[in-house]
Amino acid sequence: MAIAYYLSLILINLEKMPKHKEFIFREFLPTDIAGALDLWSSVDGMGLTESDTPEKIGLFLARNPGLSAVAISDNGEVIGALLCGHNGRAGSLYHLAVSACARGKGIGHRLVEFCLARLAELDIPRCNIFVYNDNEEGNRFWLGSGWIDPATWRVLQIRLS
Repeated sequence: MAIAYYLSLILINLEKMPKHKEFIFREFLPTDIAGALDLWSSVDGMGLTESDTPEKIGLFLARNPGLSAVAISDNGEVIGALLCGHNGRAGSLYHLAVSACARGKGIGHRLVEFCLARLAELDIPRCNIFVYNDNEEGNRFWLGSGWIDPATWRVLQIRLS
């Protein structure tokens, strides 16, 4: 019941968000990996690691089908990307980024809502995001979006049910 209620709130929020003819929001596909890596490499505060190769991202997408999201411009460029997965108990979001030229248009929020809706459909009760302490812009976004910082450990979390 709580999952269905949360999912209905997400859908209502997505409907209220301004529509942008120049952006398409959809599932992150393997063909988007190169564009996402280019985007992530351009963002201050983004921590790319040895897990962020095209091969490993492809494996992550295959293990978590339909959960990750991208925003695509009218010319086909990846202008927003977010990885999403779960372990059966909790979801995790990684590498939310929006191109500097497209910020302030709700793209980051729409990508997050896309992923949270997919997790809610799978009855995943909560989701975590890992943010570097010195990533001021990232921490401001997540904390300003209703995520909490548990005092006993350093993971930001939101309840999905």
